[in-house]
Amino acid sequence: MTGIAEKLKLERIDACRWRIPKESRPGMRVDGIIYADERLMAHVRSEQALEQVANVATLPGIVRASFAMPDIHWGYGFCIGGVAAMDVAAGGVVSPGGVGYDINCGVRLLRSDLRAAEIKPRIKEIIDQFYRDVPCGVGVGGQFEFKTDQLRQICRLGSKYLAQIGLADPDDIEATEADGCVEGADPDAVSDTAFQRGFDQCGTLGSGNHFLEVQEVAEVFDADAAAAMGLEAGQVTVMIHSGSRGLGYQVCDDAIKAMRHVPARMGITLPDRQLVCAPVESPEGRQYLSAMRCAANYAWANRQMLAKLARRALAHALRADEASLGLRQVYDVAHNIAKIEEHQVEGQLRQLCVHRKGATRAFGPGHPELPARYRRVGQPVLIPGDMGRASFVLVGTQGAMDQTFGSTCHGAGRLLSRTAAIAAAKGRRIDQELAQAGVYARARGRTGLAEEQPAAYKDVTQVVEVVHQAGISRKVARLRPLGVIKG
Repeated sequence: MTGIAEKLKLERIDACRWRIPKESRPGMRVDGIIYADERLMAHVRSEQALEQVANVATLPGIVRASFAMPDIHWGYGFCIGGVAAMDVAAGGVVSPGGVGYDINCGVRLLRSDLRAAEIKPRIKEIIDQFYRDVPCGVGVGGQFEFKTDQLRQICRLGSKYLAQIGLADPDDIEATEADGCVEGADPDAVSDTAFQRGFDQCGTLGSGNHFLEVQEVAEVFDADAAAAMGLEAGQVTVMIHSGSRGLGYQVCDDAIKAMRHVPARMGITLPDRQLVCAPVESPEGRQYLSAMRCAANYAWANRQMLAKLARRALAHALRADEASLGLRQVYDVAHNIAKIEEHQVEGQLRQLCVHRKGATRAFGPGHPELPARYRRVGQPVLIPGDMGRASFVLVGTQGAMDQTFGSTCHGAGRLLSRTAAIAAAKGRRIDQELAQAGVYARARGRTGLAEEQPAAYKDVTQVVEVVHQAGISRKVARLRPLGVIKG
């Protein structure tokens, strides 16, 4: 789709922000605000994602603005990189498209006592061990199969249930958003089909852009915040990116079907049927939120199991004791979620349903929800990039609380669809190209590396620079990939 900028009025606010005025489209209740510099906006202008920013601005109860982060690209209903907060008391809605199909797709980061110089000569051996020990790929089941009553407990309690059965420790849980368990999850709201899809997938990476990556801390920008996280230059880290697998996909699919007729019944006019929604306080809204929370808790448990497998695999590869590696969790953040939070709007504290789709929570210093170890510096924000360049660690800021309901970007953001990326890789060996760049990569699927090649993504350094300059998160460290496994 081309010519979007001609159809929608687009005004530049400053070096990092652009506005779609609410007057530019009938039905918009608030402005659209896009975080991007001129280089990134050159691509965004040609995308359908700008239409989606304007469409979200029409939803009942939306306050302040319909936001898009610099990793913006087209998604289902909402753009990926979208943030929207709905006032619950004012009839605000919840929309499955504002969360996405991979509920609580997110990132976990482990730091270690290892030095990159020590392990680089053995990176192939290490990645091959991860590839053997960590299940990845479409439909691949895991080492852990939970009975239905256990799966219900995982959905209700997330990582906290794993702690009860000896599969998670308190330090991991403290260093996880919401302590790995968002309240209000009701397993009765989850369909039998969803449970069937999730019974053997807790502890699996999945496919697509999910990965497990061994990295080196290549650069530190904020020594104080890095020290609080246990990070220093030259150190080895392990990053895990996965979500709620088939269970979360089914929860989203079920909700879209259940809400299909709600807008017409409630007198809600939608510019796009993919924005199907229901008031937060309606039966359909409560049902979806209860089920979505279950999927979010499942995803945190999934990444907890993956972290357990990663620790075991790295120790095996290095013929070392797990405890000697110092694999302590830095943090775990959700990317695709809707949460009921209190925020200041026009000087008043309001209860909002904050949709973050391809966006990361970025609470600033002093927030009571942060672990004690991070309350002084702000919440760790984990931004994965592509396999060939870098990932970043940031911290949340008061600027994010003031501007974006404590939200920032979640990754690099796609430039090419998966189909286009596969076509662009024809006749090439992506694994060999990555090897020449110093990254050893293995993928289960035939097209996995082609779909996720670096050229398929925006330059994450540019994306991170925008949110840093805009003051909605602050750079702490750059992580360089050494080796990766993908589905």
